[in-house]
Amino acid sequence: MDQALTTMLDDLARPGFWGAAEEQVSDARRRFARLIGAEVDQVAILPNVSIAAHQAVSGLRWRRRRDLLTTTAEFPGVAHVWLSQEQRGARVRWCGTPTGRVNSADYLGAITTDTALVSVPAVTHRDATRLNIRRIADAAHAAGAAIIVDAYQAAGVMLLHVDALRCDYLLAGTGKYLLGLPGLAFLYARHPKESTPALTGWFGRCDPHALDPTRLDFPTHARRFETGTPSVAAAYTAAAGLSLIETLNLAAVRTHTQRLLASATDRLSAQGEIVQRAQTADERGAHLALIEPHAWAMAAWLDNQGIAVAPRRNVIRVATHAYTSDNDIDALCDAIAVYRVKSRTRAPIGASR
Repeated sequence: MDQALTTMLDDLARPGFWGAAEEQVSDARRRFARLIGAEVDQVAILPNVSIAAHQAVSGLRWRRRRDLLTTTAEFPGVAHVWLSQEQRGARVRWCGTPTGRVNSADYLGAITTDTALVSVPAVTHRDATRLNIRRIADAAHAAGAAIIVDAYQAAGVMLLHVDALRCDYLLAGTGKYLLGLPGLAFLYARHPKESTPALTGWFGRCDPHALDPTRLDFPTHARRFETGTPSVAAAYTAAAGLSLIETLNLAAVRTHTQRLLASATDRLSAQGEIVQRAQTADERGAHLALIEPHAWAMAAWLDNQGIAVAPRRNVIRVATHAYTSDNDIDALCDAIAVYRVKSRTRAPIGASR
């Protein structure tokens, strides 16, 4: 990432910077398309996954079929986009428990002939449940519905191929396992020309550089979903991060992360911690959820120890990647043990029980 930003600053100091920046955007698009087994013309670049979700759904007409099936485990940035569609006639239906737990069977039991769109997180953001997307997609298609997949918690750390998943849309962002910066997201559309988004901008034109303010034309490819100028810094780091991902064997990365998370789960449980993970290995993503009512306090303390975790409502998320080591897991578990001791000897700063 440091080298990518240095390259950006070097390019900025020379004539032709905008052309260099556009090439970084194109490079990121090409690399992401390869990562998920898509064609380049099926991938749009947008500022974030919320806008990508809006672009995918805003062209749908909620008439004979009104149901948009999602889950209580959906990330709010996506779920709120779905709720906003109720103003346009959609009817949002939820599957999973009220506390945000879901499995593939919950989806299969909720798809009906009234379902227009099924939204599935590839891996749930809170407790890392990995869903059987292909099985859900087959059921959705059999009922006449489309399927959209939020792969933010999966892309870059496990194999994803859109033809194998049989999804109609897929969303992912560069701020996590894709090793880039926030500020860039990808939208895959299997048949992009079948939908015209409600939001647009000059990048969504057949020829953006025509700069014709009187003509609103949409290309047949996925760039019809694009809006305005993308984040240049995020484009440089996205291309760099994806180039690193391409050097990895993602099947081996998954084996590595699952071993580390199993080790962390065993050790933290032995220390008296409560860890949430799916029951079977196939249902597990690349992070675990440590139950912690004072998640933000614990995360801040760990950050001061040089350990980065993600606090969420009542949980600490511990994520792993190819570069995560056994020493990292040891440092995490040791630090949490120290944290518990400190919270017993003064005003509690995050006891979980």
